[in-house]
Amino acid sequence: MSEELAPGPTESPPAPRAGPREVWKKGGRLLSVLLAVNVLLLACTLISGGAFNKVAVYDTDVFALLTTMMLLAALWILFYVLRTVRCPEAVPYRDAHAGPIWLRGGLVLFGICTLIMDVFKTGYYSSFFECQSAIKILHPLIQALFVIIQTYFLWVSAKDCIHVHLDLTRCGLMFTLATNLAIWMAAVVDESVHQAHSDSSSHSNTSHSRLAPDQRAGSQVGEDCSCNTAVCQIFQQGYFYLYPFNIEYSLFASTMLYVMWKNVGRLLSSSTHGHGHGHGHSPSRVSLFRETFFAGPILGLILFVVGLAIFIIYEVQVSGEEGRTQQALVMYYSFNIACLGLMTLVSLSGSIIYRFDRRAMDHHKNPTRTLDVALLMGAALGQYAISYYSIVAVVAGTPRDLLGALNLAHALLMIAQHVFQNVFIIESLHRGPPGAEPHDTPHKEPCHGLTFANLDALHTLPSCPPTPTLAGSSPAGPPEAVAIILAPEGHWRRRCLKDISLFLLLCNIILWIMPAFGARPHFSNTVEVDFYGYSLWAAIVNICLPFGIFYRMHAVSSLLEVYVLS
Repeated sequence: MSEELAPGPTESPPAPRAGPREVWKKGGRLLSVLLAVNVLLLACTLISGGAFNKVAVYDTDVFALLTTMMLLAALWILFYVLRTVRCPEAVPYRDAHAGPIWLRGGLVLFGICTLIMDVFKTGYYSSFFECQSAIKILHPLIQALFVIIQTYFLWVSAKDCIHVHLDLTRCGLMFTLATNLAIWMAAVVDESVHQAHSDSSSHSNTSHSRLAPDQRAGSQVGEDCSCNTAVCQIFQQGYFYLYPFNIEYSLFASTMLYVMWKNVGRLLSSSTHGHGHGHGHSPSRVSLFRETFFAGPILGLILFVVGLAIFIIYEVQVSGEEGRTQQALVMYYSFNIACLGLMTLVSLSGSIIYRFDRRAMDHHKNPTRTLDVALLMGAALGQYAISYYSIVAVVAGTPRDLLGALNLAHALLMIAQHVFQNVFIIESLHRGPPGAEPHDTPHKEPCHGLTFANLDALHTLPSCPPTPTLAGSSPAGPPEAVAIILAPEGHWRRRCLKDISLFLLLCNIILWIMPAFGARPHFSNTVEVDFYGYSLWAAIVNICLPFGIFYRMHAVSSLLEVYVLS
């Protein structure tokens, strides 16, 4: 019965059960952050150096570093799972907000795709084993082992608030986070260089990436080591198409590791220990289209299918003759303008609905929500930068034709859509769960959260539904049992918010698919290339676009949580 009632916002945390407080928590955090920063800078130096032919950094050096980092991170994870969490009072609290099921489910999905990518990579490098360094075959095998161990670790331990081996755990978590970010950087560099080669050589079969054996001056592979067989080319193309899933896996794991790091040594109150409240609230039944008007999911599915068709047509036509490329770009920009415009209006309408929502704001300390907000705001900066560069190029450059007008409208709507969607998501994440209205709200609807002591008294309340949902009681229980009538689930505001969440979720998925799987109108449309020059524009896009791609997938995760909270 007590778990059904929302705790008050002024509760103080109980006394810790896991030994004395840390003398200086910031000292341990500082040590772990310095370790991660130095490891990450070393990895960034080697990865960026290996991306250029004129720099004498071999791809085998990059593989060796990443393999070593993954082995060390896997060894620490095994120590944590087999030793640390088995200490007495090691995990006195579990953060109900951390590692929600949809985040862990997404991690498993992307992890499976990463394992398939590692199989393709192993097959690719094994196709010419005689002239390859052993580290190139060992790297995907170690990465597969690392993904399996890390996925299990995050699935079972994402909610832990560990209270033993504090400094070692913080350093281990930060080192594992740095390892995931290094893997992410390597994947982004590979994909960007591959895309740059494809754009500059019109999708030539001989330009695939710095990992292709004949494309890097820093490669230790001879000219006789070429990918000529059909099986080898299938493996090569296959693992490039699976890179987006590997990228998202690394970022999902990094966010969960950061929350675990913040929870090391944390003392929780009853409002965040043992059951969800506010952010991270997970009801017992979650159905995707339940309690909606169906307009949002249907319109979102239509845009998803249309966007998928347009993406396929764009990929087929954009590498053809100039007239077909122009037609593909007009089609691509038109769809994106329509989609972004609808998303902007829908996000704005969701924010307006919140002006009439009486749910209380959740002001509890929540590292997961804080990280979600920071990632949404930070990742959006990448797309902001690309859009503003495009606006300047279109306004100040020539000629001013239909494609330039579409490009300008697309850039402006991209900025507006990110702004209004962020406002909607962030406000949604700070709202309490259904039924969290302030106690002093006037004109409250009848039967919302009504507590009574006699079940027979239900039938004397004409305004209540004939078959109410009861919490804290059972049909076989005595009529004197205390129970709560849960708030009616069909309120129009909640239905509208669920429709809005599902619509935005589906739109963000298709807007993730397009750039993640190779759509680059930034280079096919020559306005920015002519204005800034290819080298500068390629650097801008290759640095900023990965953040824009990550923003879409992180928005999907946040919108799924908004749907559950509505």
